[in-house]
Amino acid sequence: LPLSIPKGLGGPGGAATNPEQLFAAGYAACFDSALAFVAGKRALKLTGTSVRATVAIGPRDGGGFALSVELAVSIPEVPRDVAQDLVEQADKV
Repeated sequence: LPLSIPKGLGGPGGAATNPEQLFAAGYAACFDSALAFVAGKRALKLTGTSVRATVAIGPRDGGGFALSVELAVSIPEVPRDVAQDLVEQADKV
């Protein structure tokens, strides 16, 4: 898979995938798996869930860079309070 370092990190940028995009995809997929695991413990079978991860990278105090991740989780087949609890438990997993 062709990779390109973002311009903001001193790379050329461009249309190729950057490592942060791969990290976001992997993080979202892992969180979705944790969500399914937690639901399974409650005998809930989830379908139609989606997890989108937005990753930001920036300078860290003391040098280097830090990543932050914001998740947008949709669980349409359960009530909001149940979905919120599932997300909180999945985050612990």
